[in-house]
Amino acid sequence: MLAVYLPILYMIILALLFGAGTVFLSHLLGPARPFKVKTQSYECGIPSEGAHYAQTPVKFYVTALLFLVFDLECVFLYPWAVYYRRLGAFGLAEMLIFLLILVVSYVYVWKKGALEWD
Repeated sequence: MLAVYLPILYMIILALLFGAGTVFLSHLLGPARPFKVKTQSYECGIPSEGAHYAQTPVKFYVTALLFLVFDLECVFLYPWAVYYRRLGAFGLAEMLIFLLILVVSYVYVWKKGALEWD
């Protein structure tokens, strides 16, 4: 029974070995001659001023996660569109319920102000 999964296991092991091997070989064979100019930050030829680390606003992550959630939910419309005629009225009712949940959640996010970029 488990012999069916051996090719998948082989491919996973091969992929991991290939990834680790290329990183190891590039570290081993690549040139490593650090000096002062190489390690300095460069910004249009002018030395940078102020903090070198700028914190990313949380609003960016919220917007990205909301995009992913709604994008993935909309991807579920494609299989339904392909099998629309086979599913009949039951499939239509299920998709309308799904779309209603999607619209209600979108309105909730909109009213909460999560889509505002201030």
